[in-house]
Amino acid sequence: EELRKIKSFSVKVVSTGQHGDMLADVLGALGCAVDKDLKIMKAGQSLSMITASVLEKISEVLEDFSPSLVVVHGDTSSAFAAALAAFYKKIAVAHVEAGLRSNDMGNPFPEEFNRVAISRMAKYHFAPTEDARLNLIKEGVSGADIFVTGNTVIDSVKDNIDSGYTSDILPSADFILLTAHRRENMPQGLAEIFCACSRLAGEFPYTEIIYPIHKNERIREIAERILKGHKNVKIIEPLMPYDFHNLLCRCKFVITDSGGIQEEAAYLGKPVLLARKCTERKELLSLSSVKLVGTDENSIYQNAKKLLKDGEAYKKMVRPTNVLGNGYASKQISKVLSEILCTQG
Repeated sequence: EELRKIKSFSVKVVSTGQHGDMLADVLGALGCAVDKDLKIMKAGQSLSMITASVLEKISEVLEDFSPSLVVVHGDTSSAFAAALAAFYKKIAVAHVEAGLRSNDMGNPFPEEFNRVAISRMAKYHFAPTEDARLNLIKEGVSGADIFVTGNTVIDSVKDNIDSGYTSDILPSADFILLTAHRRENMPQGLAEIFCACSRLAGEFPYTEIIYPIHKNERIREIAERILKGHKNVKIIEPLMPYDFHNLLCRCKFVITDSGGIQEEAAYLGKPVLLARKCTERKELLSLSSVKLVGTDENSIYQNAKKLLKDGEAYKKMVRPTNVLGNGYASKQISKVLSEILCTQG
């Protein structure tokens, strides 16, 4: 939408159509019109099917639109396939959220590979941090093609936080916010996360755990089997960004295996227990706002219990930071892209 404010060139938005109903709600809330919906979503589709479908259908869209530049965001298989389609047609690629690295191809999977591969195809790289810029430099990317802008997810958090927010899902007492969905954590890692939360719910009956659950049916089966019976565990449907960010802003701390939520929580000063083997947001580990606890049930349980009982340990992790963005990444990216496109004519 920032790019659409610039009248010197036109912008076309392409959606893969994955999680269609949720996506429509989010895009509607953002006022972002989609020019082409690929409608690739199919039940039980594999990574190979997603990649092949996006590659084929994006190639057709590129033929129709003939863009001067293709912008992809993040580390999804859809972003990788779109970048590959543009690369095959010798169209310049700009990568938003470039340069984050875990240096482990299996974690996050397949996102680490996707992000690295996009960097090999992209001409312009919008890195969220200085560390991300240095990662790209080490891989041979020209410094002239890297722009440190912060991350656009922080723009969304900044715009969504509402001091007067009210909702039926908002508890009156302390609560833990849980998110868990990583592909590499299925099924055992997720079971360990849920077992740790089950123990916490039993030991701390006046602390709620709120879990906006993923649409994946396999995740739902594991969660409901392990967490059922706890009145203080609320499994709810996925939330719109406005509701999620305001819930995040009010929680005591977060247990998650997500990538972006690490950034959102750290920006808001919410401690994060990261249920993964490694992270591509290493800056947050050094700031102590994120603690890597892995997917061992006892590790998650003990670290969460400490945050609930040890006030000093909790205070040490409450460190709001703008290391991953100050809320103006979209404007900075739009300005650079405008200059690039105007120079190209």
